[in-house]
Amino acid sequence: MDALCSFSGLDPLWDWNTTWYTPYPDLTQCFQNTVLVWTPCLYLWVCAPFYCLHLYCHGRGRIPVSVLCSAKLLLGFFLASFGFVEFFYILLMKNQEIQNHMVFLLSPVIRSMTVVLAVCIIQWERIRGCRSSIFLFLFWLLAVVCSLVPLRAKIQLALEEGLSPDLVRYLAFFSYFALQLAQLVLSCFADQRPSGKESYLTNPCPVEDSSFLSKMLFWWFSGLVVKGYRTPLQSEDLWSLREEDTSNKIISNLEEEWTSVCNKLQQQEKSMSTSGALGSRLPEQAQLLRKLKKEQSSGFCLLRTLARNFGPYFLTGTLCIVIHDAFMFAIPQVLSLLLGFMRDEDAPLWKGYFYAALMFVLSCMQSLFSHQYLYACFTVGMRVKTAVMGLVYRKSLIISSAARRTCTVGEIVNLVSADTQKLMDFVVYFNAVWLAPIEITLCLFFLWQHLGPSALAGIATVILIFPLNGFIAKHRSKLQEIQMKYTDGRIKLMNEILNGIKILKFYAWEKAFLEQVLGYREKELNALKKSQVLYSISIASFNSSSFLIAFAMFGVYVMIDEKNVLDAQKIFVSMALINILKTPLSQLPFAMSTTMQAIVSLKRLGKFLCQEELQADSVVREPFKSDEEGVVIENATFSWSKDSGPCLKRINVRVPRGALVAVVGHVGCGKSSLLSAMLGDTEKRSGSVSVKGSVAYVPQQAWIQNATLHDNILFGLEKKKSWYQRVLEACALLPDLDILPAGDATEIGEKGLNLSGGQKQRVSLARAVYRKADVYLMDDPLSSVDAHVGQHIFDKVIGPKGVLRDKTRVLVTHGMGFLPQADLILVLVDGEITESGSYQELLSRNGAFADFIRTFASLERKGSTTQKGSRKSISRLSMTDFMPFSRDLSQEQLIGGDRNSVSIQNMEQMTDSDPEQVPEDLGKLTEADKARTGRVKLELYVEYFRTIGLAFILPIVFLYTFQQAASLSYSYWLSMWADEPVVNGTQINTEMKVGVYGALGFAQGICIFGTTVAISLGGIIASRHLHVDLLNNVLHSPMSFFESTPSGNLLNRFAKEIDAIDCMIPEGLKMMLNYFFKLMEVFIIVLLATPFAAVIFLPLAILYAFVQSFYVATSCQLRRLEAVSRSPIYTHFNETVQGASVIRAFGEQSRFIQQADQRVDSNQTAYFPRFVATRWLAVNLEFLGNGVVLAAAILSVMGKGTLSPGIVGLAVSHSLQVTAILSWIVRSWTDVENNIVSVERVKEYAETSKEAPWTVEENPLPLAWPESGTIEFREYGLQYRKGLDWALKGISLQIQQREKIGIVGRTGAGKSSLALGIFRILEAAKGEIYIDGVNIAEIGLHDLRSRITIIPQDPVLFSGSLRMNLDPFDAYSDEEVWGALELAHLKNFVSGLPDKLSYECSEGGENLSLGQRQLVCLARALLRKTKVLVLDEATAAVDLETDTLIQSTIRSQFEDCTVLTIAHRLNTIMDYTRIIVMDKGHIKEMDSPANLISQRGQFYRMCREAGLA
Repeated sequence: MDALCSFSGLDPLWDWNTTWYTPYPDLTQCFQNTVLVWTPCLYLWVCAPFYCLHLYCHGRGRIPVSVLCSAKLLLGFFLASFGFVEFFYILLMKNQEIQNHMVFLLSPVIRSMTVVLAVCIIQWERIRGCRSSIFLFLFWLLAVVCSLVPLRAKIQLALEEGLSPDLVRYLAFFSYFALQLAQLVLSCFADQRPSGKESYLTNPCPVEDSSFLSKMLFWWFSGLVVKGYRTPLQSEDLWSLREEDTSNKIISNLEEEWTSVCNKLQQQEKSMSTSGALGSRLPEQAQLLRKLKKEQSSGFCLLRTLARNFGPYFLTGTLCIVIHDAFMFAIPQVLSLLLGFMRDEDAPLWKGYFYAALMFVLSCMQSLFSHQYLYACFTVGMRVKTAVMGLVYRKSLIISSAARRTCTVGEIVNLVSADTQKLMDFVVYFNAVWLAPIEITLCLFFLWQHLGPSALAGIATVILIFPLNGFIAKHRSKLQEIQMKYTDGRIKLMNEILNGIKILKFYAWEKAFLEQVLGYREKELNALKKSQVLYSISIASFNSSSFLIAFAMFGVYVMIDEKNVLDAQKIFVSMALINILKTPLSQLPFAMSTTMQAIVSLKRLGKFLCQEELQADSVVREPFKSDEEGVVIENATFSWSKDSGPCLKRINVRVPRGALVAVVGHVGCGKSSLLSAMLGDTEKRSGSVSVKGSVAYVPQQAWIQNATLHDNILFGLEKKKSWYQRVLEACALLPDLDILPAGDATEIGEKGLNLSGGQKQRVSLARAVYRKADVYLMDDPLSSVDAHVGQHIFDKVIGPKGVLRDKTRVLVTHGMGFLPQADLILVLVDGEITESGSYQELLSRNGAFADFIRTFASLERKGSTTQKGSRKSISRLSMTDFMPFSRDLSQEQLIGGDRNSVSIQNMEQMTDSDPEQVPEDLGKLTEADKARTGRVKLELYVEYFRTIGLAFILPIVFLYTFQQAASLSYSYWLSMWADEPVVNGTQINTEMKVGVYGALGFAQGICIFGTTVAISLGGIIASRHLHVDLLNNVLHSPMSFFESTPSGNLLNRFAKEIDAIDCMIPEGLKMMLNYFFKLMEVFIIVLLATPFAAVIFLPLAILYAFVQSFYVATSCQLRRLEAVSRSPIYTHFNETVQGASVIRAFGEQSRFIQQADQRVDSNQTAYFPRFVATRWLAVNLEFLGNGVVLAAAILSVMGKGTLSPGIVGLAVSHSLQVTAILSWIVRSWTDVENNIVSVERVKEYAETSKEAPWTVEENPLPLAWPESGTIEFREYGLQYRKGLDWALKGISLQIQQREKIGIVGRTGAGKSSLALGIFRILEAAKGEIYIDGVNIAEIGLHDLRSRITIIPQDPVLFSGSLRMNLDPFDAYSDEEVWGALELAHLKNFVSGLPDKLSYECSEGGENLSLGQRQLVCLARALLRKTKVLVLDEATAAVDLETDTLIQSTIRSQFEDCTVLTIAHRLNTIMDYTRIIVMDKGHIKEMDSPANLISQRGQFYRMCREAGLA
């Protein structure tokens, strides 16, 4: 190169004296005309082939020619022509001495050829759909940067000599430079979308349309930030998800891969279990090991599948973090050079400015790459979350019954919430696991360079800190497991409390359950407290780690040799390296623990996703054929799981097409299991099952969605008006539509909580009928409807003249009245079919069935006083009459809501008004979780700190101030030490200096421990108070509150929000205060060094406040929107898991999957901008922080004459921390603002209306009250809500002691309202009720409810022991409990259980049959034995024999009590003292049954319909 230059008459390529050792640096002419020109060209020619190949492989369609593209091509053409013009100009002008101008001839040609290549690439990018090119941007940037040196030289020359000597060359150069600059600017913009790829989304994400520069700096996000600052963001302001982030795109790729992986795993397991068939003979440890190995391999397979799908994008992020590290380690080297410059008195000033600028550029590049890495991680994390949620949801629809029993709904929801979060954290911190050790090694290597072997003292300190933190982390993870166990227990219990809240209110059991919840909570907080104290030790050791390492290294360095002198360069470069060292040191343990947690979560997820699925081949589904049997089961045996015994044995059934088959038998004999077997929900051990045509299924407990009544019936089908009307009429739903506030558009609450049992059953039946399926499987659908309604439904739907008359029907029933019309009857006993045939055949055989029928015919005859002997008389149709409120007074919520829900109970007035005027939200019942808007109010902080208490807050502030004062002192002490003059190669008093430094550092460490412990404990105090308040507020809320608030919202408060108050808020406060005080320290130090910096700090502070306020407003609102969109995911999950069998039977899986995907996507729509907001903020703030570095460095250079190296080192090394400090302050502030919203959401329920007090101290009741059980209603009136019609109108009534009263009436007559009034579930609107002469409105709710008893229609049990379900307060002895069980006919059953009274009931009591649960409720009443008993006649779910036993028990055991029965079947109340006939809230008739029949009024007509008169 030198030869070429000298050949052209130029100086050599490089000359140090020209470039470096001079006050006026410049590059040689040769360098300017060769290297600077050729470098960009070389870059383009070398990389172009690879880039073009990349574009060829990843085409995105063709971009139409745009103004931007045309401008680029035109500028390119001009640039190329400039080079060629210059080439010919030189040829013409210098043709005599052409060989002396080779360099000047070559450069323009190379340049022009390169520009031609660039133009070709621009065109190729357009054809392949590349809208913004980082490749060309870098080329133009290089070209412009390389032209800056010649530009400076040209300007300088022009200033010295004027333009005249070579005007053309000057003009050509300046024009060329301007065109290059224009190309650089144009390459910062993105081109339009490729044709055919226009966005059809309503609000597409701007990242798609932004240039790569905008992507690097996150400028594309600014629009949303500004919008969020002006007005609080709403969900419609959020962008649609990019296609690659949608559930549909992510899961479609993943699902196939995971299914094949799962199949492989299962085959391996089968081959393991069949090899030698040792499964049963293996010792327990070996079986356990095999199980663990399976869990591990499934978790590993899940990780591998996720890595295959999301790995490539994750690796681009990893590349960014590696580049970031390179810049990070370059900065201390430049600082070292800057401090060297400060010490060298002869060094020219430009070097100082050069180092300052270099530090600024390196800091900016470090920031850019750091945030690109985090953006990539969060994007991958978000996609992983979508993928896992989708897989878990799809799995929950096909999981086998046995596997389903091992995981509760709560556990499945936990997989989706907690475990996916762990995986997202893992994605962000995984790289730290391998990168942190490398960073630590590099730091120590550079420290060794500065301090020699003394650096080993630093290593020793690190080695000491690590085991301590490892030990702490291990103990904390154990404590965390304990805490999680109690948290899970608490949430599970809360879930059950919310599901069974009505039972709690009726029995006055709130206190018992409140104590249980608080018991869990106390244990949870104790574990948390221990964990936080350990964590504080960990934090103190980490925050003091930079001091400890420096103390050890500097101490050893000056002690081992007195010639070792600590100067500014050694001290502050070492400190900068130690500050770098802190990041990997703090990240490593966190990354390790996150990885460990992720492994556990992967195992859990893998285990669930590899659970057994329902056998696809257990039922052969064949197309419908009119000449074949509908259902055929041949010699089949079924069980609920592979390990359990058979639940059905030797089953042979042939159901002819179009036949009605009735299945009868005792409670628990396997009737429901038979239907499950036909659906394929059980494990088929042997035999075959085939079903011809489509199936519709009506379960025993109706499963109702939280949707409108209309949607519940259509269940995804199109609406055919005439058929829809016919179905409503046949299922007797038309009278209900008149009562419902918005007809069929009324929203039904979760689990159908605002419908009566009968209504739910009929909606469930209507859903099946609307299907027009070929085979109908009905599990006792008539059990909870009125006699006349049941008859109507049988005649119009199920029977020989019903709409389903041509369909194949299998009906499980306890009703004897319908059996004569069945074509075939199957009698089940203990899981076997003992008899089958038509009604007449079975009677003529004189078997068990015939005896059974005859016995009951005579029993019924005795039971009813007047008897016509018709077939209907023995109809055992239980009649939850179909008023909206006949009401299962148990699991379903009872009454009309508060301000936002319109109750469904008594809405007769709606029927009179014009239906067209129904307001839009009338049918709305549940209140969706709403996002609050605007900034967090100051009162919330005040509220939170008031809960902690002033006694805690003052010491915290004092400790923080002291901690930072110590830190400032030891930093300043170091700078004084660095400036200490060196005498004879040594410094004096080194021991004293080390001692003072150590004392100050240790004082700071102790303060750090003190502050973190104090904040943690303060946080625990606050969260304890807030949780107790929340729990009390919820349990003191009236029933209307639970009806209108989805349980998902309440659970969210108890789980997510309380967790945020427990951990997130104290964490955020610790961080925010720590960094805030740290920032103050940096500012004080920089101002001490260069007071002039104040001029720069002021505008920077204003800018900072400006950016920050924009961000916080948007970020808080985004967090709220994300939180609100999270609840529907869990609610939908909950609903799906509970109704999986119905969804499968109807074949609606794909629709539900689509709904789940939509909910996840809508949540991610809010989550995506939320994490981008943090990146936007951090990039902007770090550029501000880098401005502080630049200011500190330049001001130090300017004050070189007056400033010592020590103070400059102190100022610059501290200013280097500003970028990190600024982002952490805002991030932690935002975390606090975001999480303090949890306080707001928890306090929300303090404002809702509450019930009357539970106990009234000033009005104590006699212990034995009520002694006689007389009840008196005086002008009693009841309204479900103000403004609605009266449900009861001026009822006056006296009930004497020991009287037995039956209450009957049509729909909406107000029967149940009487019961609600007695229990004060609804408070009187006028009038009073007196029990034993005491006005019940004047006593506490618990005093009242604990002294009277109800047996509700729907039996609710809680998970826990059987004994706890009978007697939660432990008020009775075991003998009394066994006595009650004996009377409830449960003694034999409970004695046969392995744990007897300690037998654990599962969630909702699902491990007992419905009939057994009903008997447990009877046992509860027998145990309380109060003088007043209300019966919501609750024998719908039991067979005839059990029913008779229950009735006789009630008659004998409650003989000396006052009994009020809300009658669903008239024959059970024919021997009562009096009957009350209700109608529209009035008492229509009241007398003895015989008198009422002789009066031939309404009661007589009802008896006639039921066949009793």
